[in-house]
Amino acid sequence: MAFYLRQSDAFENNKVTLEYIPQSCSMNMFTRAAVVLFLVCLITATTSNRNSSMLCLENEMQALLRFKNDLTDYSGRLSSWNVVHNDCCYWAGVVCHSFNGHVVELHLQNPYGYCTFNASYAGRETYMACEMNNLGGKINPSLLNLEQLSYLDLSHNDFRGIQIPSFISSLRTLRYLNLSDAGFGGLIPPGLGNLSDLRTLDLGSSSYGFLRAENFRWLSDLSFLQHLDLSFANLSQASDWLQVTNILPSLVVLRLSYCNLDLSVSLPNMVNFTRLAALDISANRPFGSSLLINWLSSLAGLRFLNLHLCGISGPIPSGLQNMTSLTHVDLSYNNLSSSIPHWLYHFRGLNSLDLGYNHLRGSISDDIGNMTSIVSIFMSFNELEGRIPRSIQKLCSLEEIYLVGNILHATSDLNGTLPESIGQLSKLEGLAIHNNRLEGFVSEVHFANLSNLGVFLGNDNPLILQVSPKWSPPYQLVTLGLRSWRCGSKFPNWLQAQQRLIDLDLSSTGISDSVRTWFWNLSSQFIYLNMSHNQLHGVIPSIPKVELTYPLMHLSHNRFSGSLPRLSANVVELDLSRNWFTGGLSHFLCGSTDKPNQLQMLNLGDNLLSGDIPDCWMNWPSLTYVALVNNNFKGNRPSSMGYLSRLQSLHLRNNSLNGEVPMALQKCPELAMIDLSENEFRGSIASWMGKGLLNLISLNLRSNKFCGQIPSDICHLNSLQILDLANNNLSGEIPRCMGHFTSTTRELFYGHRFPYALYISEVISYSRSGEMITYSLFGGFYENAYVVTKGSVLQYDTLLFLVRSMDLSSNSLSGEIPKELTSLVGLQSLNLSGNCLTGVIPKKIGDMKLLESLDFSRNQLSGEIPSSILRLTFLHYLNFSFNNLSGRIPSSTQLQSFHASCFIGNKLCGPPVSKNCTVDGVTPDN
Repeated sequence: MAFYLRQSDAFENNKVTLEYIPQSCSMNMFTRAAVVLFLVCLITATTSNRNSSMLCLENEMQALLRFKNDLTDYSGRLSSWNVVHNDCCYWAGVVCHSFNGHVVELHLQNPYGYCTFNASYAGRETYMACEMNNLGGKINPSLLNLEQLSYLDLSHNDFRGIQIPSFISSLRTLRYLNLSDAGFGGLIPPGLGNLSDLRTLDLGSSSYGFLRAENFRWLSDLSFLQHLDLSFANLSQASDWLQVTNILPSLVVLRLSYCNLDLSVSLPNMVNFTRLAALDISANRPFGSSLLINWLSSLAGLRFLNLHLCGISGPIPSGLQNMTSLTHVDLSYNNLSSSIPHWLYHFRGLNSLDLGYNHLRGSISDDIGNMTSIVSIFMSFNELEGRIPRSIQKLCSLEEIYLVGNILHATSDLNGTLPESIGQLSKLEGLAIHNNRLEGFVSEVHFANLSNLGVFLGNDNPLILQVSPKWSPPYQLVTLGLRSWRCGSKFPNWLQAQQRLIDLDLSSTGISDSVRTWFWNLSSQFIYLNMSHNQLHGVIPSIPKVELTYPLMHLSHNRFSGSLPRLSANVVELDLSRNWFTGGLSHFLCGSTDKPNQLQMLNLGDNLLSGDIPDCWMNWPSLTYVALVNNNFKGNRPSSMGYLSRLQSLHLRNNSLNGEVPMALQKCPELAMIDLSENEFRGSIASWMGKGLLNLISLNLRSNKFCGQIPSDICHLNSLQILDLANNNLSGEIPRCMGHFTSTTRELFYGHRFPYALYISEVISYSRSGEMITYSLFGGFYENAYVVTKGSVLQYDTLLFLVRSMDLSSNSLSGEIPKELTSLVGLQSLNLSGNCLTGVIPKKIGDMKLLESLDFSRNQLSGEIPSSILRLTFLHYLNFSFNNLSGRIPSSTQLQSFHASCFIGNKLCGPPVSKNCTVDGVTPDN
């Protein structure tokens, strides 16, 4: 059993926490008493010298001052770090050794933790304070002068994508290193493996792809490491992850979620990390079977297991039944398709069970009453049926249970009309009836005596609001959701009296009116405003300065016109797409503000905007998503976009932009989506794209004027799922290495976490009595991409993460079709038409079993159609026309169902073409 004392506990709290792992280890009371007595003596000795005349060392104080000078500290939480307070041991976040004055610990994490936004008034102020408390800037190597530094915590700050300094690898006395959610990016320094005394290494994040590592070899010598967290780092190339972590004998906690790991790696002969208590490998490349779980089944002490979104199919893995110490299990978002096994109901120590979003069937057994420790049960969106068992009432610890989206008797949607009697509930503070099938009219009577109502969520019901134009509601709402109601064509004047409203969703409500001036003044208090998908018109004035909120504003799919509004620096998301805005972007992007712009998402697509894109993107450093599609912009793409170090998604489709793709994009290493299609970009496809943009998931350069060869460096884009280079002037051969795109070389692959998947806001409101009420609202939008497949242009959004497509059509590519392309067994659409390709169709084309669309037309291919094509059972679109193919068309019900035009312009015979094949060497005259 390993005990250790954190010196800060002794110095600051005059107490100690005994940390020991695992709990299953034990000692007799006499041994434990001796250890405690020893530690108490140590604390007494240490704290008795804390206020002695010993000062911190001069050279270490100067080192800390140099370190501070390179940081940004808007809140001044390091204000005590100055020469006036000449004992650095008393500076904020600094802990010294009382015997020798050396700095041993730096606690510089954001005191608010990770900055999570919520809608309560208190929550908004907390979020702003959290953002203000972020440290940033650079990490000065003066830390090397802290010779006995054992503890360094810079977590939950914002260093805006800078690389973890390599000199940290020389801080050999470190036992604790926490850089989680601190905004570091780039390659994780392999030299961190030199920190042989390290117990905790936390580099986890809450957003995909900021950090990356090419392998795990650098971890192999960290024999004392107990806690490892690399969540959301890009580890797609680290095929040795399991081999290395398995040999770390002290490992207790391993978190590798959303890392694009390959979970189908070969398994070591035996499990060596037997002290492992928590394992999170959720949302990685799926293994599809239960082999890994069965291999882990010998970990009798495992308490926390998260396999969310791992592509597990079939029954719930039987290997779990041996892990009787489990307290938390998450198998959600997989392809589990069995009934719930009876042995699972006998996990009496289980606190949390999540089986949501699978295909589980059958009923919930009465044995669920045996799970006496359960606190949370999530089984939503399966195929469970029958009644909810009465034995649930035995679960005295149960706090939450989610069963929505099944066929259980007690979970069917509400239907019928909303009773008028609900308006008599005078003490009602919150009413949530969203996502049901309620219909009919809702009038003033329904709200007559609801004077205490603060939250009303009625989204997604076919209800009709029918109130007087002069109606004055008796309540003051904080949250109002009427999405998909029919609210009449006039703008609702009754909103003017809602002075506490901060969350409003009126999307898809049929309003076709101008927005009143008083409403735009009211909007300064919003944290979420969604009035999209209406017919609102008029000019939007400057969005008022917002002091206490970081609002999200979605006004797309309306008829707003005029110039773009000036924007408050606090706005986080702005969607003005699909309106009638005109003019340029200069006044919108280049105006001065009194504080840094916080905008993260900007969508101005599908308007009538024109002119050059101004070169002042350095004013918008927080942007992660930019969409300017389907406008009339012209000229070169501005180089200042290189300042957008956080940019993950860039959409400039269908404008008149020209010139070469600027090298400044190399400074945007987190880019996952690039769509420059249907412009006039020219020059060659830059090789640096394959070297510097390793997080690319989708690259669309379609319908431009690119020329030259496809650079082989593009093969380094292991995460690429969608590649469209069609309708350019590309020449030369198709690089053979393009058959090695990792994301498409596996059949079972759920795709990557796109930068803007679904925005989900957790709205926390306060009722009149002061009680906090929490609701989850769905809003925002999905990431999207245009894909040409099956002969049509399709726009994908909600299912984008499943799409894998390659289109190199309408160029001047030559040579043979590389046989290596048939290794892309996960590809769904392949289009090589309209080139100068020669040779034969690869014999193993049938290995690409998930192909739905295949187009090799208008080339110079020869030989026969390989018989392996009969294995393409998902094929919906096929075109081999206008080549030099010959011989018999392979026979199958599916292949013969295609029209003869799919094979025209060849020397083929047999159905579906009219030409008969030879009989005894004689070809019939047709």
